[in-house]
Amino acid sequence: MTAAKSRFLEFLTLWKQPNLSTRMMLVGLGITLVFILIVLLSPVFLAWGWIQSPTEFLSNPIHEPPGLDYWFGTNRQGYDVFSRTLFGAAAAWKVLLLATGLSLVIGVPLGLVSGYLGGKLDRGLMFLMDAVYTLPGLLLSITLAFVVGRGIFNAAIALSIAYVPQYYRVVRNHTTSVKTELFIEAAQAMGANTWTVLSRYLFLNVIQSVPVLFTLNAADAILTLGSLGFLGLGLPEETPEWGHDLRLALEALPTGIWWTAFFPGLALTLMVVGLSLVGEGLNDWVNPRLRNQR
Repeated sequence: MTAAKSRFLEFLTLWKQPNLSTRMMLVGLGITLVFILIVLLSPVFLAWGWIQSPTEFLSNPIHEPPGLDYWFGTNRQGYDVFSRTLFGAAAAWKVLLLATGLSLVIGVPLGLVSGYLGGKLDRGLMFLMDAVYTLPGLLLSITLAFVVGRGIFNAAIALSIAYVPQYYRVVRNHTTSVKTELFIEAAQAMGANTWTVLSRYLFLNVIQSVPVLFTLNAADAILTLGSLGFLGLGLPEETPEWGHDLRLALEALPTGIWWTAFFPGLALTLMVVGLSLVGEGLNDWVNPRLRNQR
């Protein structure tokens, strides 16, 4: 049985382990799965007429409190808050998957090549990544959002650039330590070229922390997207998005209209908490030192 298969089978038996870290991870997985189901089922519910369209303007009533007709009430634009909260999850998932996926696809190969080859390429990439990494992620995303404009793909680009240095640094540091191992030297002595060493021997040995970083960046992407939407820099006005809805609800809060901010804010918080718990649990499971201490 390979090491990877053994670790996968161990992961499947996590529910049998009574420690707190495992329970937190399972709670996070449960919350994340709920939001995935919401994304998958919301278009079906809309097609069956069970929920209102998130972009359908209801001329009457406006600021209707939660009730049987409108479970989460309506906002000042006459939109159904329940529908917009559900479809806001879809927008969040699209952006976070694109953002983290782009940063992973760019950062991991650069870290592998830079750590393995070293030299001027490594120093140049390190200087560039350190320069980007020193900038606050939210400030960098806001600046890029001004440049690229609104839209799901544009928001993903603005977020991904802030995450590339994180993948690069993690993979590059692991690569520089693993490339001196005996099995790498043996592969080189047997005539393996650079691509073979990187893809067959180094890749699987240096990406252990990437899933952890992926989930934590996904949680951060939700918060950053909400911040961009709150500032009016995220997705187009008509797109259901939690940060944008919170911005619209801000003016109504002093008048006691709490539901237009409560439900989008609760959804955003739960999704961030779920992804964060998954990331922390994965970190404990992947890191042998933390697994022994827990």
